[in-house]
Amino acid sequence: MAKVGIVGLKEDRELLLSVLHDLRVIEVEPIGPEALQFLGPEHGSERQRAVGDTLIRLKGLVNALPPVPVPSPRTYKDLDDVLAAARTIPIDGEVGELKREEDRLTSERTTLDDQAELLEKFSFYRDRLEWLSARHLLAFFGEADLDDFERLRTVLPPEQGSILVRATGDRIRFLVAVRRENADALVRLAQETHADLAQVPELSGTIAEELPRLGARIAAIDTRLAAIRQRLGEISAAWFPTLSSLEEALAIENRKFELWNRFGAGVRTFALEGWIAKRDRPRLEAAIERAVGGRAALYDRSTNETPPTFMENPRGVRFYEFFIRFYSLPDAGEWDPTWIFAIAFPIFFGLMLGDAGYGLVILLVSLWMLAGFPGRTRLPKSIKNFVKLIMPPSAMRQLAWTLLPASAIAIGLGAVFNTFFGFPFLPGPALLDPTSTRGLPKLLLLSGYIGLTMVTVGFVLGALKEYFHHHYRGALAKVGGIAFAWGIATIGLMMLRGQTYWPPTAGPWVTLGFALLGSGAVLLLFEGFQGIMGLIEIVSHILSYTRLVGILLASVILAFVIDHVAVADFQSGSVVFFVLGLFILVVGQIFNLILGVFEPGIQGARLIFVEQFSKFYSGNGRPFRPLGSVRRHTLSPFAGSSQGGAAAPVHSSTPPPVGAPTP
Repeated sequence: MAKVGIVGLKEDRELLLSVLHDLRVIEVEPIGPEALQFLGPEHGSERQRAVGDTLIRLKGLVNALPPVPVPSPRTYKDLDDVLAAARTIPIDGEVGELKREEDRLTSERTTLDDQAELLEKFSFYRDRLEWLSARHLLAFFGEADLDDFERLRTVLPPEQGSILVRATGDRIRFLVAVRRENADALVRLAQETHADLAQVPELSGTIAEELPRLGARIAAIDTRLAAIRQRLGEISAAWFPTLSSLEEALAIENRKFELWNRFGAGVRTFALEGWIAKRDRPRLEAAIERAVGGRAALYDRSTNETPPTFMENPRGVRFYEFFIRFYSLPDAGEWDPTWIFAIAFPIFFGLMLGDAGYGLVILLVSLWMLAGFPGRTRLPKSIKNFVKLIMPPSAMRQLAWTLLPASAIAIGLGAVFNTFFGFPFLPGPALLDPTSTRGLPKLLLLSGYIGLTMVTVGFVLGALKEYFHHHYRGALAKVGGIAFAWGIATIGLMMLRGQTYWPPTAGPWVTLGFALLGSGAVLLLFEGFQGIMGLIEIVSHILSYTRLVGILLASVILAFVIDHVAVADFQSGSVVFFVLGLFILVVGQIFNLILGVFEPGIQGARLIFVEQFSKFYSGNGRPFRPLGSVRRHTLSPFAGSSQGGAAAPVHSSTPPPVGAPTP
């Protein structure tokens, strides 16, 4: 990333901003104090106010009209062309009047529906409703459970009202009338006794007379609402495409105007500054030259500021940026760890799940989410609301992409372990039984190697980061961490093989292990107290990866117990035990499957975030937000600009010291 400045004439300002917007390669920053020594702050203009007012007007029209397909995007020559086209739209008055009438009628219809429903429920009252609307009297229809009704009748003082009761099963419907000054007390008593009260509508006839009148009024309102909506549809068919394109064009212009307070301004010139990827600089310079010729200059700005971060990864790896952003965006001066997460997380997830049946279910659910959740309307509403509470559909689809390789690995390891929902499904014994005295030590040893590898990679990246930032003591401490970790591993392996670990009589590998251990401890002390704490952390972080096997064993054993209990019930010969076994099998496997999603997901991410990222990653980066927006209903008038495409990828590396890597 590099910081650049642009100086141009004020008469070319709108044109240059349009070019910058459509290229989408520069994040505009407030002008620096050095430039403000020669330029003053920029201020808004009458055109900016005109754009803001017109945009509000068009947004209101777009929101008022029913949307229709926009056949093709439109091109506007400049801002004057956009404002002129907006002034030709003549539908404000009619649309406003129709929407106000629609809102009024919709509100009235809701009130009438509520009144009709209330009268139908309390049709046992056969006298005239106007008798319940006296000057000093308020009447309420009520409904309560039998116990709550008895409590209300007990606590209601006789002088405060009378109750007319109609029993309907377990619910009591009643009519209560009180003097107006006692209405608040009645409402409080109803709340205390959990009774539902609704004020009697101010109508004149009996319920039998008023229900047809309400129905007729509702029908008349529906007829008028249909006519209003038909007319709004006709207006929308004629004007919605134009309104959509103008709204988008004005929104773009408004965003450009919002940047003016970041500019510096002279009598005839203006200046702006911003961040851009070094590789995009020639393209920006060429675009400025095509737009205004030699009337603007692009120059480099030397600065010690930390640039923004734009994570750049291939499509398959990019899905895992979701987890990295959830943890913390990389700082522009450190490594982007998405590749590490994209490789390690599916392996960890698949190993901890380790069952072909569970892996197959997760794979199918992931494919269903990626297909757009077909048939989701048939799911119970409670389940859909619970899932949406966890994460929105867009995030779920992104998560589904990351679970595809993880579930495939789980299926493959399930074949190795010969487990399908805990049952063996392949002929012959498992290639590796995680619960056997032969398989478990191998898996524990494998988890140790994985932990050693992850910790080593973390220290290597941390050492390189410290070196490129000229923190040489920190770099030596990271190298010491590598030596200490390998020393611990070497001594541990030799002890497992039964070799003596006392240096005078030990073999060369044990001697090498103690040498690595001692040199690593000395180098770690370069970081002082933090290095001393690192001695303890290294051992615990490596051993922490044994949880890969621990969670696998928990899942496998729980599935085995569920299957064993269910099969025993099936073989009992009793119908009751058969049903009970089926219930245990289904509910138990669903429960284990849910654990098989959350536990490997949470613990797999934790092993990466805590045990490895702590060696080299600090995060707290600032995202790169280039000027620009996606065009859907308009086309850029400038040849060679990006017509609504994605922003050009930008490096996530800060301008590093000499010799630093370029991610």
